[in-house]
Amino acid sequence: MNSLRHGCVLAAAVFFVWVCAQPCSGLDIAAEFESANRLYEQGRFDHAIAAYERLLEEGAVSPALYFNLGNAYFKSGRIGRAIAAYRMAEQLSPRDPDIRANLQFARNQVQSPSFIISKVTRWFGTITLNEWTTAAAAVFWVFFALLAVGEVKPALKQRTRTYIWFVGGAFVILAASVVLACIAQRAADRIAVVIEPEVAVRQGPLDDALTAFVVHDGAELDVLDQKDNWLQVAVGPRRIGWVKRASVILPAETLKHKPAQPHT
Repeated sequence: MNSLRHGCVLAAAVFFVWVCAQPCSGLDIAAEFESANRLYEQGRFDHAIAAYERLLEEGAVSPALYFNLGNAYFKSGRIGRAIAAYRMAEQLSPRDPDIRANLQFARNQVQSPSFIISKVTRWFGTITLNEWTTAAAAVFWVFFALLAVGEVKPALKQRTRTYIWFVGGAFVILAASVVLACIAQRAADRIAVVIEPEVAVRQGPLDDALTAFVVHDGAELDVLDQKDNWLQVAVGPRRIGWVKRASVILPAETLKHKPAQPHT
């Protein structure tokens, strides 16, 4: 892929459907979203960013909103903030092809090493933890129902035995998948994105500590620990150091602290 996907029409449609499902003044929010999209289309990216951020402050959290915010940040040259916005959109809609394409395109522009999550962990992240849990719960109840049928009607016990083994095996696999999805979610939650042009990763949590290595806008870092306003981060087993908290965004933490949509 060699260009950014915009998807404004689709994003607007998805956002409108989401707004209609909310128990509040959806028409005002939809109008503000359309106004922000027009600012983006006019090339007024900083104004569009301010409009999208205003919607987020009002509690209008949706994949379409974060997707368009990421596009606006990317067009304004702020790669790190674009990646953070795309990651938040991806957490809400992990299989959306436009979100994943733009996230990868933005990552390709980063001029420094980033922490790479394993392919297996990424794959488990394409299905949300809630989806894995729901599937496992559904299969468990089918398993329980088959056992109950065999107890209530002994004549059917032999017939249901094969199904019980099959469904039981499926439940074990899904239960293991839930555990792996939890691991994938925790790995994603630890990612911090650099939002400054250049950041010195220091050997200790002090301003005068020696520089271990340097990262640039958009680099993704694995957060290992925190001390005061410093984060211990890594981009690999041999590249570990400390950065100031203000120089990065933690997309998962930002998403978790967004206020719920107010009721009126």
